Parts: sequence; structure tokens; C-alpha cells
Amino acid sequence: MANVLEMKNIYKIFPGVVANADVNLEVRKGEVHTLLGENGAGKSTLMNCLCGLYRPTSGDIYIDGKQVEFSSAKGAMAMGIGMVHQHFMLIPTMTVTENILIGSKDYGAIRLDLKTAANKIAALAEQYHMNIDPNAKVGDLSVGARQRVEIIKALFRGARILILDEPTAVLTPQETAELFLMIRSLTKNGFSVLFISHKLNEVKEISDRVTVLRQGRTFGTYDIGECDACDLARLMVGRDINFTIERKEQGDTRGILTIENLSLDCEGGKKTLDEVSLTVHAGEILGIAGVDGNGQSELVECLTGLRKAGSGKASFRNMDLLSSSTRTIMSNGVSHIPQDRQKTGLVMQMTLAENIILQDYYRPAFGKGGMISRRSVEEYSDRLIHDFGVKTPGREELAQNLSGGNQQKVIIAREISRKPELLIAMHPTRGLDVGAIEYIHKKIMEERDAGTGVLLVSTEIEEIMKLSDRVAVMYEGRVMGIVRPAETTVQELGLMMGGMRQGDVNCRADQQAVADEILQNDIPAE
Repeated sequence: MANVLEMKNIYKIFPGVVANADVNLEVRKGEVHTLLGENGAGKSTLMNCLCGLYRPTSGDIYIDGKQVEFSSAKGAMAMGIGMVHQHFMLIPTMTVTENILIGSKDYGAIRLDLKTAANKIAALAEQYHMNIDPNAKVGDLSVGARQRVEIIKALFRGARILILDEPTAVLTPQETAELFLMIRSLTKNGFSVLFISHKLNEVKEISDRVTVLRQGRTFGTYDIGECDACDLARLMVGRDINFTIERKEQGDTRGILTIENLSLDCEGGKKTLDEVSLTVHAGEILGIAGVDGNGQSELVECLTGLRKAGSGKASFRNMDLLSSSTRTIMSNGVSHIPQDRQKTGLVMQMTLAENIILQDYYRPAFGKGGMISRRSVEEYSDRLIHDFGVKTPGREELAQNLSGGNQQKVIIAREISRKPELLIAMHPTRGLDVGAIEYIHKKIMEERDAGTGVLLVSTEIEEIMKLSDRVAVMYEGRVMGIVRPAETTVQELGLMMGGMRQGDVNCRADQQAVADEILQNDIPAE
């Protein structure tokens, strides 16, 4: 099969950093080609060179055998390269058609011909199995539908090579299945897809071939049929990854965090949190599953003193969390791994040592009389950097210079070393590679086994099912149900994530079981 894209001997050098070194990538027409690598392996830099955001320091790019050069995203799009970013670039108050036409000059020089454009968009959507209303407001669409808008936007503008960056990160299992159906429809029609993901089971399911990057260099290209998930993990990080989780049975079942009828109104009168009631026990991981934007962030912010709830109760031990300050909460046995390591987890312009003591700099262990003991800080920071395997030149390195995985390790080290009784962990492994994920999962399980109660918020269903003792599913600020991973399925969780209550899911499962029995045993239906 002919190559539609070739990147040969690509180098991209920033001041003091070689991001890509002699990288080679070949993508065939009509294939799904996955790019794999640890955080910091050079995947994003390479794709930014391909879609025109960076210019390679050296090396050549060929489209259909013809050498090309472009210095902007517009130039790359003109050559048929489109990228769908993990964070969508859409304006919620505008319609699907209006969003897709932004920057277009082909639908009326003076007045946009919205009707003609909408008809073309509808035809594209139907051809590639995307259920989209061209006249719908983007703000009214689900996350999965917004992603389809981004894909149609790229196709509308002539993309033949589609780059999908972590496309399933915010989707339910059902939406992921729909996305894969769309991808296969595209490749059957001659499009090529470059797929970037850390979810190895999905990579195995959707890919034709994978190219692995290590430390900015091409490690190899492999047919997906020759690799299982363990092989892919080993190729990425250079060692075997342990995907199994061992958990101890816990005797202590005290409820240490109790949430009762917690509600929060947002602008327009809609409830962001609607009568949420949960309990976290000592030595238990309670997972919160759901698509981003269904109240998880607001719940955590209410529990950590960052936002005032409208009504309800939340108590940790005998402390009223809803009337306490963040410092009071964090000083009394609670640790918090925030959802965004760069915006709310670290001060990027500060050193690792400074970031490590952010929560406790005022405590006697680090100084007296308002003066911080530099020696105490250095010794403490060096110990945590060593114990938690943070890859860094030293404690004086700025947080902004570390890879995402190592930034997350600094936060994990800071919060776990405080020996909390309650650990609130929000998206602890988002955007990390399998090596970093394995490490962080191990640390969270160690806390659980030591008797710490853990409230784990994640959009990764595999992570939730793997780590949690119980799982609460949230949709539009409400708890749809609370289940045990051993007693449910990913499909059932996905239905609850889409707004179906637990009782309705069970009823649907019973109906399906009866239907399956009828088919298997040729039982005549009444």
C-alpha cells in the first residue's frame, strides 16, 4: 500500500533541548497509524511539525511522494493535514455550521451562504456515520457530538490525513465505540488517521500499525497484530509493566467523609450539584465516574474549601468542610491532588523544593518565627524526590522544565507524604504514559491499604474499575448510582454516565439477558 505521508530524519531542536532527533514516520493511505511514547518522548513536537505549528530544524516531509514545506497550520491544511486537539476549539454560542465556517472564504465574499454550507456538512455527517445537526448550537451538544463537529470541520476543509490527539479522553464507552466506527468509515474511504493515545487496549483495537518514540527518536514501527497491550507497554518504556492490582481486605469500615444532599446552583438556575450524597470509608477507594463537566470539579472544590456550596452537609471526622477554609481542611488530615497539575497543582515558575513545601511551609518542621529553614527544606525535598522517583537534575529545577509525568510525581509526593486520612485525587493520571500510571496507581493503593480513605475522580473507566472498591457515577450533577466493580460492567457504567439511573440500567440488563436466553435456546417469545 502506498505511503500518503513520510517524515524523514526530522530534527526539532529548542534552546538546550533536542525534542526530536532523526525521527522517521511512514503512514499508508487508508490506515490508522498510532504514535506511542512516554511523556516527553517527542510525540507532540513531531505532530506540531506536521500540522504547521513548528518548523522542523532539519528533515523532510513528503505528501503523496512530493516534498512539502509549510510554516503555518493554514499551509498544512492546504496540503490535506487536519488535527483534532484534545481540547476542542469551538465557540459554544455559535451553531455547528458557523463554527465550521470560521476562517473560510468559500461561502460568500460579502454574506455567508449558510444554507449551502449546512447541506454539505449534513452530507459529510451522513456519509461518515456522524449524527450531527448543522443548525444546532454547539453549547447544547454532548462532548461526543462536539468532537464529531471538530472532525467534520477538518474534513470540510479538505483534510485527508487526520491527527486525533487523545480522542477518547472525554468520551463514554458508547461514544468511543461510535468514534471507532467513524474512524473505520473514514479509512475505508481512503483517509489516513494518525492516532495518539495512552490507552493501550484502544490502541490495540483501532490501529493497523504503531510507531514508538523513545527519548525523541524512532524506536520502531510494528504491525498491531504482532503486539498485545503488554508488548506495547514494554516497547514504550523499555520494561515490563504490571497491570494487575493487589488489594488487602480492610477491617476498618468507619465512614470518614460523609456528604449529604449537597447542592450547588450555577448561573441560569441549573443545578451543578443536585442532592449529592456519598460516604467514603477508611481504607476504601470510592471512585467517581463520569464525563468531564458533570459536577465532579464543583464537588471537589466544595469539599476542599475552594467553593461555597448552596446547601447540604459535608463532614470529615467532626469537621464541617463546607464552612472551613482550605488551609484548615488541609491542616487536619486531608490531601488534595488537583485536576490540573500546571494550573492548580504547581507554581510552574518555582523550584521543586518550593513546590514540595507549598502546603506546609508554615509548620515548625520547616522553620521558626516566620523564617524558613533552608536546610530542612533541602533535606525534605531531596528525600521526596528520591523516594518518589522524580527525574530531575535537582531540587532547584523549575517545575515548568519537568515532563508531565514528573510534574505529577512531585504533586503525588507532596500530598501523600503529608500522611493524610483522606486523599482526594482528581484525574491523577490524566495524560500520562503507562509507566507513570503504573507508579501512581501503586502509590494510591498503598494509601488505601494503609487505611486512608480515597475519593478518586477520573474519566478513565478502566482506572476507576481497576482501583475502586465502589463506584459512584455522576451525570449533570446527580449521582446515577453506586456500584461495585465486580458486580457491574463497563457498558453499564457507560449507560449511567450517559444519564440512565442504576435501576433502569439493571432493568435493561435483565431484559437483555432474557433476550439472549431466547436466542440461545430457541425459546418462543410470548
